[in-house]
Amino acid sequence: MAFRYGEYHDGPDPLAPPYDVRAALDEMGDAILSGSTPVHALRDLLKRGLPGAQDRRGLDDMLREVRRRRRDLRERGRLDGTLEKARALLDKAIGQERAELFPDPSDDARLREAGLDALPEDTAGAIQELSTYEWRSSAARQTFEELRDLLRREVLDSQFRGLRDALANPDPEAMERVRQMMADLNDMLDKDSRGQHTQADFDAFMGKYGDLFPEKPRNLEELVDILARRAAATQRMLASMTPRQREELAGLINQTLDQAGLSDEMRRLGEALYARRPDLAWNAPERLTGEEPLGMGDAVTALEELADLTQLETALRQDYPGARLDDIDESAVRRALGRSAVDDLEALKRIERELEEQGYLLRRRGKLELTPKAVRRLGETALRRVFSSLDAGRRGDHDQHDAGSAGELTGSTRPWRFGDEQPIDVVRTLVNGVRSGGIAAPDTAVRDAGATVSGSGTAVRDSGAAVRGSGVAGSGRRVAVRLSVDDFEVAETERRTAAAVCLLVDLSYSMALRGTWAAAKQTALALQALVASKFPQDAVQIIGFSNYARVLQPDELAGLDWDMVQGTNLHHALLIAGRHLDRHPDFEPVVLVVTDGEPTAHLMRNGRSAFEWPPSHETLELTLAEVDKMTRRRATINVFMLAADDRLKEFVDEVARRNGGRVFSPSAERLGEYVVSDFLRLRRAR
Repeated sequence: MAFRYGEYHDGPDPLAPPYDVRAALDEMGDAILSGSTPVHALRDLLKRGLPGAQDRRGLDDMLREVRRRRRDLRERGRLDGTLEKARALLDKAIGQERAELFPDPSDDARLREAGLDALPEDTAGAIQELSTYEWRSSAARQTFEELRDLLRREVLDSQFRGLRDALANPDPEAMERVRQMMADLNDMLDKDSRGQHTQADFDAFMGKYGDLFPEKPRNLEELVDILARRAAATQRMLASMTPRQREELAGLINQTLDQAGLSDEMRRLGEALYARRPDLAWNAPERLTGEEPLGMGDAVTALEELADLTQLETALRQDYPGARLDDIDESAVRRALGRSAVDDLEALKRIERELEEQGYLLRRRGKLELTPKAVRRLGETALRRVFSSLDAGRRGDHDQHDAGSAGELTGSTRPWRFGDEQPIDVVRTLVNGVRSGGIAAPDTAVRDAGATVSGSGTAVRDSGAAVRGSGVAGSGRRVAVRLSVDDFEVAETERRTAAAVCLLVDLSYSMALRGTWAAAKQTALALQALVASKFPQDAVQIIGFSNYARVLQPDELAGLDWDMVQGTNLHHALLIAGRHLDRHPDFEPVVLVVTDGEPTAHLMRNGRSAFEWPPSHETLELTLAEVDKMTRRRATINVFMLAADDRLKEFVDEVARRNGGRVFSPSAERLGEYVVSDFLRLRRAR
């Protein structure tokens, strides 16, 4: 036996590694940190497609394909192909009959010619008149029978997709079977409406008539859906024609069904299908712009596909309230785009599902929210962004290097200096000695004058210190490493005292207008993540303020949006921050303010906000009074100014004069870098 191996094409790769849902969250995080909401961020992710999965289509890719298919269908042909062909066959039959009558000089021939001249102008009426006509010409009789067979096949195919081929050859037994099928189908629908239908009834029906339904429905619900969509497409075809065309074709349909003995059963079926699927667009006109005439069955098929594509386009856009991927009909995707598109859709659904199941997203009252787990990850992402822009050139990036052995190790080392209390890094010290060529003779003893440790700290007293190594030289004898003072390095530490951190973030409408709101939200997330991961002993509180101020919980930061209200109530924000500092009297106070405008509101004694622009004297006076209280608490207020207004400059300069804090004027892109750097500087200085 021979075996051939190749690339797997029948669906997704079964050996592919599982998709990392965290990558999807990071992709969403980029949009959320830029100011988007979780709902819009997830929708944009699903539209773009999965990150790192280049062979998978997103909703936008599917949407483009659906729109291309709709355009192609509209350009396929005209709807009046059956009418045109019926007229052509009717004219041919009449012409053949006239040719047979012309040589005959009898009165009967002249009467027949007069009858042909008096036929109705519309095709359906003419065919109705000729249905009882005794044809003289055998060729004309054959052409007329061809016309009737055409109408019978097209009319039935417009209702049942598989009947055109079944009725390709006129067969009374075949027509009788169709009549019996429709009667059994209507009886089954009646039985279902009474609640008496079973799957066994459907299986028996399909066992008897399954060859007439190429779609192979698995149950009555699927069969009803197939027939209802096709019946609705037939009605849309009639609605899309001119009034004259509609009248002629409707007449042909009714006449054909009457002659086939199917009119009553078809009427029952149409009423039952409409009652079960009234949501379909039964009479919505559609415009086809092609030149090629389409037969009635082909025209109905085209309109049926167009209806599917229209509904699928609406679902793929996902731009309506409460939209979910579960709203997209997989069967419609399979019919329109093929099996591979269903696999792509399932991959997108899996991401949406697993983001919820793995605890990153939560649907609450129909609204999508980020969980604390997701917020923590987004905060880490924001922090990485900030740190990637910070200058990493300074060794250890610390302002304070004398924290002593009681401090926390930072992972960095530096050369030993007289008076240092930090522990000596033995490995780095020995490596420096080897690199400086301090390999002593094999029998050199370790001199006692190397290094001594006293109660006041560590002192390196002799540049001739030697340490006997435990390694084995090439000759198998022990060697010694001679150390000089310059070889010694100490482990760097930093002293960490607890801090009460207050970040005051402006949420006013002007932040969105100036395009600074996304940067402010990202900064708040980054600071929250920094304190939680690096300074867990700190007590951090983030306060948002517009016309009022409020404490922002960590899990609401990512989904936070600006307030479309008037007012910058820094007075209220400082009041809340002061209470936070008073609850932690032994903590070092850190107050950071991010704003793009001077205070324009304050809190009145009755608890209501008072807004006035330009700022009233009372607003400025109350706000500066809170600044003075912060100064008495030993809290330095550093202001990050996101606008260059003269009044704002004047106000923050006054804050700096009263409090001793600093004023920064960063661009929105560098706000996070400025805030995090200043926070780290304040912490280390403390």
